[in-house]
Amino acid sequence: MDAETMKLLAAGLAIGLGAIGPGIGIGILGMGAMQALGRNPEARGPIMTNMILAIAFAEAVAIYALIVAVVLIFVV
Repeated sequence: MDAETMKLLAAGLAIGLGAIGPGIGIGILGMGAMQALGRNPEARGPIMTNMILAIAFAEAVAIYALIVAVVLIFVV
């Protein structure tokens, strides 16, 4: 394997493994929010606000993994 192949493999692994955690976390978070809304529909505002904020934090981890993958492809 040459250096270009290893670079592409590393970038693929970086984004692939870096997106698994946030993907699972966002799914669990959405499930919890829907269960909370089902139990207490009057609390929709605070539940949705907190859910969107938590999704943004989880998505930031995936964006960092994407940046690492792009750096591996174009810089290293």
